[in-house]
Amino acid sequence: MEESEVVVIGAGQAGLSSAYFLRRLGFEPVVLDAAEGPGGAWRHRSPTLTMDKVHGIFDLPGLRRPPDTAGRRPAAEVVPGYYAHYEREQGLEVLRPVRVASVRRGPGGRLVVGTDAGEWAARAVVNATGTWTRPYWPYYPGAAGFRGRALHYVSYRGPAEFAGRHVAVVGGGASATHVLSETAGVAATTAWFTRRPPQFRDDFDEDTRREVVAMVDERVRAGLPPQSVVGVTGLPYTSVVREALAKGALDRLPMFDRITEHGVAWNGGRTLEADTIIWATGFRSALDHLGPLRLREPGGGIMVDGTQVVKEPALQLVGYGPSASTIGANRAGRTAARNVRDHLATTPARPAA
Repeated sequence: MEESEVVVIGAGQAGLSSAYFLRRLGFEPVVLDAAEGPGGAWRHRSPTLTMDKVHGIFDLPGLRRPPDTAGRRPAAEVVPGYYAHYEREQGLEVLRPVRVASVRRGPGGRLVVGTDAGEWAARAVVNATGTWTRPYWPYYPGAAGFRGRALHYVSYRGPAEFAGRHVAVVGGGASATHVLSETAGVAATTAWFTRRPPQFRDDFDEDTRREVVAMVDERVRAGLPPQSVVGVTGLPYTSVVREALAKGALDRLPMFDRITEHGVAWNGGRTLEADTIIWATGFRSALDHLGPLRLREPGGGIMVDGTQVVKEPALQLVGYGPSASTIGANRAGRTAARNVRDHLATTPARPAA
């Protein structure tokens, strides 16, 4: 078992930001990442999601993005390239691919991080595992009998494979509008389903973004599952939304009640043909490895104060709730590093065994 002052789990924006600020405070964190290479969830985005369609990418702390990181290049190439450059420039040694299976309390007040590459006993852990590996699929009656194709946005790779299809897109966020803006140009039909009528709004400035982050923060402070930022703000009029509107793809329908063999149906008897259902229904936080710590509150979430877990002060959660956004990730990385410093300053160092 290795011993370390601090272990950071995850090397997306929140993890890299945390590592940066920890190093500025004099720590040398061990950074573990499950991916084969840099880029976090951006490595897995559709090649049709180009940088001019991406809304709200912020620089990592200490290094601005190169000027060529805009335009029509795929975000799945540009952002991982930027992260790789960042790791080199900052001298960050990220251990990958390393998959974390569990975090448990160990001897000496340490947290033991169990992985497929061994164990680390840390005085503090910063968890930055994001959400991409936990796509959310809501249950609807009849789904098992659907004869068409059902997929989650996590598997979406562009519109070409849906040419001539009858496509139902479920979800009220940016992922849904991205799919609709593209598939409406090639599919025989598209239909958009949301639980609530979408609220469109003009783009908002950085101060408004911070207010939104604070609103989401209230939920996690109360131990409730975090709410999506779009759920609070509504959908901004991005270029993607404007494209979908121009194609007539955003005529929203209320959620259906069940899935049939050949489409969807409402309780009143109305049906709609669909041979493809794309679930753009978001993600849940990838926190199963923290199960041994028993952190969940009765409301289903994990109570945090800033980034510090109330039930386990040696653990910081970044990329969770308000810090899931890119501006929130940088702020959370700074906060997490300071919390680690303050916690370790008041906690005597003891050996792991």
